[in-house]
Amino acid sequence: MNALLRSFPALLLAVASPLTAADPASFGEAFAQGKISLNARLRHESVEQTGLRDAAALTLRTRLGFTTAAWSGWKAMLEAENITAAGSDRYSQAGLNPGGAGRAVIADPESTEINQAFVAYARGKTTTTLGRQRLILDNARFIGDVGWRQNAQTFDALVISDKSIAQTTLTYAYLDQINRVFSDRHAQGRWQSDSHVFNVSHTGFAAGTLTGYAYLLDFKKAAAANSCATYGASFAGIAKLSADVKLAWRAELATQSDHGSSALNYTARYLGLEAGLIGKPGSLALGYELLGSGDNVGFKTPLATLHAFNGWADLFLATPAAGLRNTYVKATASLPGAISLVAFYHKFETDTGGTDLGNEFDLQLSRKFGEAVTGLVKYADFRRDSAAYPDVRKLWLQVEFVY
Repeated sequence: MNALLRSFPALLLAVASPLTAADPASFGEAFAQGKISLNARLRHESVEQTGLRDAAALTLRTRLGFTTAAWSGWKAMLEAENITAAGSDRYSQAGLNPGGAGRAVIADPESTEINQAFVAYARGKTTTTLGRQRLILDNARFIGDVGWRQNAQTFDALVISDKSIAQTTLTYAYLDQINRVFSDRHAQGRWQSDSHVFNVSHTGFAAGTLTGYAYLLDFKKAAAANSCATYGASFAGIAKLSADVKLAWRAELATQSDHGSSALNYTARYLGLEAGLIGKPGSLALGYELLGSGDNVGFKTPLATLHAFNGWADLFLATPAAGLRNTYVKATASLPGAISLVAFYHKFETDTGGTDLGNEFDLQLSRKFGEAVTGLVKYADFRRDSAAYPDVRKLWLQVEFVY
């Protein structure tokens, strides 16, 4: 148990004891009014990858949680998670299953663990949360929960969010441990951390939302090379062009250098640009993302929701040493039968030297069935232009139930 989780029972006891003594009926009522949450996600993922045997994973992710109602500003949440697989040796569980050797990796290992366990206190417009929790900032490009994977990324952390200033949200987080998608059975499943996260977002501008941040990430032992300090800002907005058409845009710029336990010595830049049109039938956007290189070290995003960026085939979860340029087109559409479409085309090059790495086509179709069930079909096809990368094709079939 890390330091934050060791403090959890003591903090809960300190909270519960005076409440029970002063007004046990109210505390019991808050518990009785709590909500049970249930999530079940059944997914089949298949992978064809050059140089490896084909892989196929049929996994079921089940989460069961309970959150108390708020009482005098306090509430608590506990959520357990189980991931089970049929034919578990038909894919490599990131090396955890010897029977999957030689097959492509599908990063959904079998596991059972506590997904979230926290207490939160709200006073005025400030909320403080202590314990294991999800944390998503902005568009999850730097801090996210990796929600696509069956075992999401969570943080053993102290998080303070304040909205006392009009149209402004200030967030500070101390990250003590990173609980990664590979589960606690994997050598890289837990990162010990001494990291500080600062984020401020202001929505008061007519043209859009301005966000500034400083992410001072310091990891220990085998993860030390991912330690980095990132400072940046973004501006995003939507403008009405006509009764039926809107213009949307986002611009982001950041700089990064080695930090804390890192033995590296580098400085790299980040640039993200996207602009597009939104209408009743759907949207179309053009984007460009640059993850630069400094002294042969690529710009790092170790806590990002990586699957959402740089292609669903997941070839660029780690930035190449020469950096990465991603030029892309994104389209969305509302199709007949209440089906939603999302499609991408990506062109990848290195930042240093401009070497062609490959291109990728991504397609997703989804449909909601009532309030609780969502069905999804998703496809990714990466075709390489460099021998450093394989050709990869992935197909997902998924049904998810949320209560």
